[in-house]
Amino acid sequence: MKKITILRKSVLVALVTLGVASCKSKKVDAPVDAPKGEVKVEVLCSGPKYFTDKDFFRANSVGESPDQANSKRMALSNARLELAGQIEVTLKAVIDNYFNDVNSAGKQEYIAKYEGLSREVINQSISGTKTICEELTKTATGKYKTYIAIELNNAALLSTLNNRISADDRLKVDYNYEKFKETFNKEMEEFKNR
Repeated sequence: MKKITILRKSVLVALVTLGVASCKSKKVDAPVDAPKGEVKVEVLCSGPKYFTDKDFFRANSVGESPDQANSKRMALSNARLELAGQIEVTLKAVIDNYFNDVNSAGKQEYIAKYEGLSREVINQSISGTKTICEELTKTATGKYKTYIAIELNNAALLSTLNNRISADDRLKVDYNYEKFKETFNKEMEEFKNR
């Protein structure tokens, strides 16, 4: 009987020791406190999973208004403006890099035409964005606040741009889709390093 009690105690001590050891191995980082005098703010529909990456352009925004529908409209409009700006900057870099690699007579004229077409494609594509996060809150002052994140598929954007360039008789003469796509994909890969 005494042996069984000692055995039970030994097993119990071993289990407690293992439990404590396993708790220590699951180290959890302590939350970082805001500097003195500041309050940490969590922004809804924001953070790394809402960043642009190699597959999607993404943007987020906030709209605040006494009218619920207007707060959403403002947030969506601001997010679309941000998204359009990102796409325009990226496509300008792609076009510049593409023409640096391709020898073409009248290079400046082609660059201007490509940039004009890219702006048209951006305007057309922005309406095809997908909402990936939407949160609605009401402030202490009674206003509605809409947090929103949107995305646009890069492959769809590239396809639309390809169709527009291929439809232009002058542009398609010196246009190499595979080279353009490769340049585009290189630019999108750089979003991982930012």
